[in-house]
Amino acid sequence: MNRNGELHLRPALDPRLSWRPAERRDLDAWAGLIARTAAVEQPVWFERQADLEQILESKNNPATANTIIGFDPEGVARAYARITKNRDGDKANGSGCVDPEWQGSGIGTSLLGWMEQRTRDRFAEDARPAGTVGDAGTALAAGDARGTGDVPRPRLRLHTEQQHQHQAALFAGSGYGVVRYYNEMHRPLNQVVPESSLDPGLELVTFGPELHEPVRLAHNAAFRDHWGSEPRDQEGWGFVVNDPQARPDLSGVVLDRSTGTVAGYQLATHDVEAALTRGFREGYTELLGVRREYRGRGIAQVLLADAMRRFAAAGMDVASLDVDSENPTGALALYIKMGYVAVNRSMAWDKELQPAAP
Repeated sequence: MNRNGELHLRPALDPRLSWRPAERRDLDAWAGLIARTAAVEQPVWFERQADLEQILESKNNPATANTIIGFDPEGVARAYARITKNRDGDKANGSGCVDPEWQGSGIGTSLLGWMEQRTRDRFAEDARPAGTVGDAGTALAAGDARGTGDVPRPRLRLHTEQQHQHQAALFAGSGYGVVRYYNEMHRPLNQVVPESSLDPGLELVTFGPELHEPVRLAHNAAFRDHWGSEPRDQEGWGFVVNDPQARPDLSGVVLDRSTGTVAGYQLATHDVEAALTRGFREGYTELLGVRREYRGRGIAQVLLADAMRRFAAAGMDVASLDVDSENPTGALALYIKMGYVAVNRSMAWDKELQPAAP
């Protein structure tokens, strides 16, 4: 949006649809579009209405500037896209979908163009000095400026699952390249859980509100050496711990008894609706991390074994997680040792963009 609230529409979006940023009044139509698309494309996970409500609450990525929905003449939502970006981040992340009935008609290409332009604009906005006004008409907070005025080259990252070849063709044809592969891994819970124990001085506790901030700090410390990872701020972490599918009762934290320091953590989710479509109940490890200074002490193995026991006690059939195929901590080898097997693969695609015109 510019200062007058006018929507950036360059390059032009498909004129067959009426386009506007997502609003609360659009929640039903927006969620319906995603559900119709998911019913055909069968992704492992997709956004539901509660997730979209979180998107609308974001202050770091306000929906008025960073989402777009296209409606047909009857008022049915047929396409949407959005981007997210951390102010100091080196990339924006894009996502969206096109109604299956409208796929193959060029709308996906125009949405990609919108995401690329919005990414350019976000990089330019985030490089402005503190206190200036961005395109969304909001003053930038003091202390957030880079101070140099330099604008890093914009980069947009998109994700696909291996089976979605139509998306892969669109991305490849638009100049994107695969920069990382991820494996979805499953571990049946009817198998014996490997034995594991913590060193003296460490204790395993259930995740709760009092640990929200300590685990956030531990997560940022644990993932600072991971490819593509960026620190989670208060808002981003709030979306994690308040996720509609979050299951703190299935999540564990290892503490150092002497200092209270969070040494490691396993944060779990459970998608009730996915069990109906996938045919099994899944306990999913959303985040697993161990601080650098505590690695090599079997903490991750203890956390995974604890997760399996919690999942099984809650009636789950499978423990699951996703792992970067080039994870530098040896996570993939650990998961295989713990009985996880790769069942699906996804890809991250990047494109470096020309900066926005001044």
